[in-house]
Amino acid sequence: MDGIEARAKDFIENERQFHLGFLPTEQSNPKTRDMDRTFSASTAAGVRQLLSVDRDIVPMARRVLASPPFHALTEAVFNALASGGRVVFSGCGSTGRLSILLEAMWRRALMDLADERPERYRTLAPLQNQVHSIMTGGDYAMVKSVESFEDYEVFGRRQVVDMGIGAGDVLVGITEGGETSSVIGTVEAAAERGAAVFLLFNNPAEILAARLERCRRVLENPRVTVLDLHCGPMAVAGSTRMQATTAEQLVAGAALEIALARLIENAGERWAALPDYAGAFEAVLEALVADGAVDAMAGHIEFEERLYRAEGLATYYADRAILDIFTDTTERTPTFMIPPFRKADDSASPPSWAFVKHVRLPASAAWEAALLRPPRCLTWTPADYCAMGAAEAVCANPPAIGPAELAKFAIGCETDASRLSPNGNAAVLVLLGSEAVGGAGARLRTAFDAVARPYQERRELVLGGEADPAAAYQVAVPPRPSPLNLMERLAAKLTLNTISTGTMVRMGRVAGNWMSHVAVSNKKLMDRSIRLVAELCGLDYETAAREIFAAVDELERTALPGTARVSPVQHVLAKRRLTVISG
Repeated sequence: MDGIEARAKDFIENERQFHLGFLPTEQSNPKTRDMDRTFSASTAAGVRQLLSVDRDIVPMARRVLASPPFHALTEAVFNALASGGRVVFSGCGSTGRLSILLEAMWRRALMDLADERPERYRTLAPLQNQVHSIMTGGDYAMVKSVESFEDYEVFGRRQVVDMGIGAGDVLVGITEGGETSSVIGTVEAAAERGAAVFLLFNNPAEILAARLERCRRVLENPRVTVLDLHCGPMAVAGSTRMQATTAEQLVAGAALEIALARLIENAGERWAALPDYAGAFEAVLEALVADGAVDAMAGHIEFEERLYRAEGLATYYADRAILDIFTDTTERTPTFMIPPFRKADDSASPPSWAFVKHVRLPASAAWEAALLRPPRCLTWTPADYCAMGAAEAVCANPPAIGPAELAKFAIGCETDASRLSPNGNAAVLVLLGSEAVGGAGARLRTAFDAVARPYQERRELVLGGEADPAAAYQVAVPPRPSPLNLMERLAAKLTLNTISTGTMVRMGRVAGNWMSHVAVSNKKLMDRSIRLVAELCGLDYETAAREIFAAVDELERTALPGTARVSPVQHVLAKRRLTVISG
């Protein structure tokens, strides 16, 4: 048996806990089965079809937000914060980026309170450092996925120990599928150390418990309170960065916001919790499918498509929206197999199609301004990895994911010649609706005018806010002020997800509603690639697995420095000369 056959056989027989096709989040949504054809015929119609799936979140939200587990979550968060404890959100991939975003939203809210109600802030200032996040792979993974880390429960356990989580703290584990090993590791370690622990996920609990041992173990743990946010398949099969993470942002954000409103109390409507979070979210969805919002998103999709087809580059500039954009743009790489962000000292790799920069601050200050705290990166040694039982390759050559490596992503406002492709280049100012108005908006536009001068094209995209007739591309959503401005951030997420997904659909990187250019960077994505080849080629799982493992081996052996990576799925399809037809 050759090496390829042996690896395929091992995955088929010994990694059944990562065969996940039975999960609803991994399945095709009938609402978007012909999404590629819809977008090809009409971008606006594709936008509406894509957003139709988000309506499935509303009934789930009404159920969960009225449930005893959600009440227990809000009480635990409030009690921990009121008594000086910490609230820690833990996630991996898109939920890890959500965890970092929730921490930043909390910190921003306290900074805003200091500006708007200084007398209340003086008594609440310590709260600013009581909400934290754990991202599998550390903050480095905010901008570039760390391959295979999610497969290790022990890595999550170590991050809990490193943070010193224990009695008096709350840990909220967030995993879209409910089965991410590293997140489960954080949940179990925090429970063992005496913290109050909650787990949010988006597949039916009974299915997870019946089929996956690691899930059954944590779901049956009496020290863990579970919140099942199941709301059906994703708009793009398996793309849990979409509806699953949106649902988690709504529920986790509501719990955090309700607790903050109780802590502030009697500071006016701006600092009060919303009376109906599910209803407020439904109103956001209604605003996003209004003609003006759809036209703005469709116009921006076609703009980016034109740029990328010419092998041009888009560079987003932002201030308060910078983490929202990072979350969306980072996730485009594993979902659609496009080049990841490139470090400043890397001139060999192809540049990312899109990049993100701070509109006002230089590189030396940009990361701390984006995170609203110093970066929190992993600095584990080879001995640490070996002690945790990591693969030999990881022990021998640990990934470079420390703070110095994160700093190599040049997100400051300095001119970056690598973003000025002669094939086309554009600077895009992205503003939240709340920062686009008044003096703040004027200052940001002035800063953008200065940094955007070298670019061939310049444009502005406003996410939310009251409709402004002067705005060329505004996705208007009537504001609902609240302590974390949660609805504004959800509107921003939905808009960015729609634009990036719609662009990739029109670029041919989605077949029907399947991510046909998926990367293979962990066991979950390996399984997804195998299932996709099986479906598109009419193969059984075992044969498709052998095809994918052979493709991975061939692509690794023949890869040339400085060239874009090819999806193993596309490699198999090309070798079989298969034309993918959606439907």
